[in-house]
Amino acid sequence: MTEFDDFADGPVLGVETSCDETSAAVLIGSHLAGHVILSQDAHERFGGIVPEIAARAHLRQIDDVVSEALAEAGVSPEEIDGVGVTAGPGLIGALLVGLNWAKGFAYALNRPLIGVHHMEAHLYANSVAAPEVEPPFVALLVSGGHTMLLHAREWGEYELLGETRDDAVGEAFDKVARTFGFGFPGGPEIERAARRGRPGRFRLPRPMLSSTDHPGDPAYLDFSFSGLKTAAALLAGELHEQGGQAAVERAGPDLAAEFQEAVVDVLVAKTKRAVKMTGCG
Repeated sequence: MTEFDDFADGPVLGVETSCDETSAAVLIGSHLAGHVILSQDAHERFGGIVPEIAARAHLRQIDDVVSEALAEAGVSPEEIDGVGVTAGPGLIGALLVGLNWAKGFAYALNRPLIGVHHMEAHLYANSVAAPEVEPPFVALLVSGGHTMLLHAREWGEYELLGETRDDAVGEAFDKVARTFGFGFPGGPEIERAARRGRPGRFRLPRPMLSSTDHPGDPAYLDFSFSGLKTAAALLAGELHEQGGQAAVERAGPDLAAEFQEAVVDVLVAKTKRAVKMTGCG
């Protein structure tokens, strides 16, 4: 895997603080020997991530999280041969906590340090879970801040095929969850409600599918979720006018099921297009 092959011979420590979760892992070869992840509950009452709160929480938690990951792996700090840390993208204050901690750790033990691109790490994680997966392949990366399709020609060599033109999927889920009266984070809240719902009772658009069905169209592999988010809000508003907030809450599971299905339909359709275009299928 390019330059990472010769990064370290023994256990590698990974540190991640790009958003609201403090995480550390110890990897020995392709074996995940230790992994600790600590989520932050302080953001729920705000309905979204507050960067300053996230950074302060990372400061409080990072020592304990790394210590627990090392203990789970049965590895001492001195046995770590290299350190990888999320270098971006992410919340600046949150990233700095992890970066500074990892720099200090690596410097104190005279170990190599590699800054890792957050989204590329999602790709490499799949190589740990499924080592048989090798490029070339099409990757769909979906998170709170990003939605993109990539053609991975080799490890470290990627072509951006398409991306969101406005809201990322995770951002849309959070905003729609608030509209429907659900909690935060929106993804798991909508998924839980959708399990009780009936897709099809309501109808939401599948953005950028029918109007961009030609490979020559610049938007053929791009995404847009702001219109879907607005359509969901308008639908909830109509229900509210008819029966107040109680009507929205009663319809919540069905609304969640339709919204989730609309998003997944778009993601699947665009991914299939990318597979066909690149010949990776």
